[in-house]
Amino acid sequence: MVFFSETFGIRSLQTPARRLLELLFDCSVENRPVLFHVFSNGGAMLYRYVIEALHTHKPFKNIQVAGTIFDSAPGRRNLRGALRALATVLASTNVLLRYFLLVAFATAAVVLRTLLYPLTRLVHQSHYDALLRAPSRWPELYLYSQADAIIKASEVQHMADARRQLGVAVKAVDFSDSAHVSHMRVYPTYYSNLCAAFLSDCAGGSPP
Repeated sequence: MVFFSETFGIRSLQTPARRLLELLFDCSVENRPVLFHVFSNGGAMLYRYVIEALHTHKPFKNIQVAGTIFDSAPGRRNLRGALRALATVLASTNVLLRYFLLVAFATAAVVLRTLLYPLTRLVHQSHYDALLRAPSRWPELYLYSQADAIIKASEVQHMADARRQLGVAVKAVDFSDSAHVSHMRVYPTYYSNLCAAFLSDCAGGSPP
């Protein structure tokens, strides 16, 4: 879904996003503050549809979101980074199948997201652009690194700055030398303290 369906403009992650929100009702937590912890671009893509559902489907509007933590996300369509991520996912796959899927993805990405982008953006807005203008206004914490080979630090910084200009309470922390989605592994205490402090701040109030 992340690498192929969404690349072709198929909103395949909409259904999992709604199921995730329905699960909150099943767990009877709709009247309690909810904190989203989003990892990498796959998580950001799913979260994009979560936000849309929260603001367009009446039953979900009762969910009280306290804030969101972004770990190594979001980033724009970075072909090199996406290929690295896909190669990691396919590491245990047959070699021939792995290279076929990598070539197929690269070809589709170049055609749809580069050559045909002026047309495809009218049909399917990228997750990055959607999150830039997301209607949510609860606090956001961005955890990223200059050493991330998949998500560019500059793109996370741009997102944080853009959201801050919209009035969102934003905090961004650059871990400098930790790899993609590895900040907690390298700095367990610091990472945990940042998340705990953010959760504590969010618990003081839940903006709409």
